[in-house]
Amino acid sequence: MIIGSRAYSLFFKILAAGVVLLWIMLAALPFLWTLWGSFKVEADFLSRTDWMSALLGPNTIERTGDAFTSEAYQGAWIEQGFWKAAINTLIVTVSVVVLSLLIGTLGAYALARSGFRYAFWLLIAALVFRAMPHVTLVSGYLLPFFELNIWGYLPTTIIVLVAINQPFTLWMLHSFFLTIPREIDDSAMIDGCTQFQAFRYTVLPLMWPGIITTGLFSFLLAYNDFTVTSILLSQENQTIIPKVASFLGTTQSEDKIMYAVAAAVSAVLPLFILIVFFQRQLVSGLTSGAVKG
Repeated sequence: MIIGSRAYSLFFKILAAGVVLLWIMLAALPFLWTLWGSFKVEADFLSRTDWMSALLGPNTIERTGDAFTSEAYQGAWIEQGFWKAAINTLIVTVSVVVLSLLIGTLGAYALARSGFRYAFWLLIAALVFRAMPHVTLVSGYLLPFFELNIWGYLPTTIIVLVAINQPFTLWMLHSFFLTIPREIDDSAMIDGCTQFQAFRYTVLPLMWPGIITTGLFSFLLAYNDFTVTSILLSQENQTIIPKVASFLGTTQSEDKIMYAVAAAVSAVLPLFILIVFFQRQLVSGLTSGAVKG
């Protein structure tokens, strides 16, 4: 009976491992295929006669003398100016993360320590605001932005992204603050600290897992945003995601579709690296506070 139970358990472990492995392969295959193809010429990667051309690269070898080429990346980053979009993305994402955490940390702490009922209704209002489609929110900004002649610039887009991201930041950090006992604040104030000093010197050091987790999610929200950045930014100030979309629409007509492939890989690769390096912080941060709230 014990042997049968162990065999039964082993079977389900193998089955679960097989399902997870199959899911990983199916999820990773499109990106790996695109990554591989970005080092080929268009005649190989988009061959309609023989799909093996994308693997072996006969046209790439004939054209460049090697099975792999970086022509697509050179064309996208240098010829098409993709590096400008990368710099714009860095400015936007870092600014959004810093401002969101600065405002969100103070606001979430005040709501978590407030004994008034309005704190709950403020969070509900923030949740409703966060649930609204971005396009409906951005459309309200367009007219005043045009009238004030501030449309198309990075600071304008940063302000809007912070406003859209703030409800999420408040909810995340509010949940973390609730896991920290109020007695810690009271003890610090008994020792002579003001409310802000108690927050800065006693509560904030305990919040780093939550702050890192919230900052990473804020980064992902700003980095992956398409609606706000595509509507509010001019062509020369585009970030990575709208730039990739514009590549897909323009380079094909110019017979430079591989530029779009290289740009798409370049946009995904930083996210992959971010998740690999910060996976422990994401998991530990979520399990230590955000889910409990």
